Amino acid sequence: MDKIAVVDTTFARINMGHFARDELSKCEGHGERFEIISKTVPGFKDLAVECKRLIEIDGAKIAIALGMPGKADIDQVCAHEASQGIMAAQLMTNTHILEVFVHENETDSADELRRVCEDRARKHAKNAFWILYAPEELAKRAGQGVRQGFEDAGPVA
Repeated sequence: MDKIAVVDTTFARINMGHFARDELSKCEGHGERFEIISKTVPGFKDLAVECKRLIEIDGAKIAIALGMPGKADIDQVCAHEASQGIMAAQLMTNTHILEVFVHENETDSADELRRVCEDRARKHAKNAFWILYAPEELAKRAGQGVRQGFEDAGPVA
């Protein structure tokens, strides 16, 4: 059985891992074709190594890395560093790791932040499923300005 890894953090103020796992559990083949393996790490700079471990040691076919950088300038710098680590882990393992970051400064509304977190986590979980099992679903959306968390931008006229 294939494995899809979901890695989240204790630093995030919203449990995005829950949304990703819930969305994957609704996908066709869950429990038969694939299972979800999940880990929680302290912060987003820990995501890359945990995803790499789940790929190399536990055999995950794809990973979803969920994090929430804070509003401070240092948080944005650290998020960039974490992103670089995730990209390096992808190249080292030759495996997709979908980075799902929601920056706290994307909105000042707590309700909107929660909505963005849920939407982005669920849509990226679906993207992970499609990468493995239905790449034609991604191809159908090419050039359509699809966004996670906010309204789709749509194609350029």
